[in-house]
Amino acid sequence: MKILITGGSGFIGGYFHRDLTALGHDLVNLDLIDPKGPQAEMAYVKGDIRDPKALDKAMEGVDMVVNLAAAHHDFGIAHDTYYSVNEHGSQMVCDAMDRAGIKNVIFYSTVAVYGDAPTPHEETAPTAPNTPYGGSKLKGEGVFSRWVEQGDGRKVLVIRPTVTFGVNNFANMYSLIRQIHSGKYFRFGPGTNIKSLSYVENIVNATLFLKGLLEQQPTRDIAPFEIFNFIDKPDLTSTEISNTVSACLGRKPAPAMPYAMGMLLGLPFDVVIKLTGKNLPISTARVKKMFRTETKFEADKLREAGYTPKVPLKEGIDRMVQWYLTSGKDENAEWHQPPAEPVMMD
Repeated sequence: MKILITGGSGFIGGYFHRDLTALGHDLVNLDLIDPKGPQAEMAYVKGDIRDPKALDKAMEGVDMVVNLAAAHHDFGIAHDTYYSVNEHGSQMVCDAMDRAGIKNVIFYSTVAVYGDAPTPHEETAPTAPNTPYGGSKLKGEGVFSRWVEQGDGRKVLVIRPTVTFGVNNFANMYSLIRQIHSGKYFRFGPGTNIKSLSYVENIVNATLFLKGLLEQQPTRDIAPFEIFNFIDKPDLTSTEISNTVSACLGRKPAPAMPYAMGMLLGLPFDVVIKLTGKNLPISTARVKKMFRTETKFEADKLREAGYTPKVPLKEGIDRMVQWYLTSGKDENAEWHQPPAEPVMMD
């Protein structure tokens, strides 16, 4: 099968490349960022998912699309850019698939679509996004839902992951590992709030399971438009996560301090962030998000579909810690923000 991965130069795209290539599939990568490492082996089209010409070129001879391209960082992206990439870009992908005769797509959305909706956050729960990222991804889901309603064999698998981590990722878990390793990490408050996590190898494997792409596995009978949350279980509290990282690093658990002290320490950094626009690792918002806010989501539907994760959650954390100690701590993170306006091919 020939599969197009939009946003294939990114973190999750690398694991799709690894696993799909091992299964014998031919891959094409459409991305504005030049691929590095093993991902450079994929056929590559440099382009924007909002550009019809780039999409048409990337979709030549393709049987299925994995749409990972997104505006997703929580800092430094304008409100309208989220919707331009995540909603309008989804429409461009659907239009291009129609031109190419492609009927099958996987869309990576987010649990951020639940936002302020009451728990439990499972697939049939109400959606009430409270960020432009969550709102724009929900609009993207709507685009694909309307595309499927046209019938003629169209199929969409929507994956809603929570915070995803693993080797070669430089986001939240990397920051936590680095802070604990440096001895500059403190816990504020009891830290009993649950922080649902997704280990990258598991989420990619689960996606291939649902699409029937794993070796000697029949194609699964799922609805033309189907949504699955992805969360690794069992849930861990913020304290359990930091203690697990500490243990993997061979360190004692981080010392605990009163929550009010954390908020007080964050105030000067709030002022600097407001004056400079820089994304600092400390702020009152980050203290609240890490030690008070609960992000608990459910994945019963995936388990009932018969999927069992390959890698236990704490083992996934250990794999990332060992990568950090071996090489990750010496690598420089590259943050790529999508341009506000589409980049068109000449």
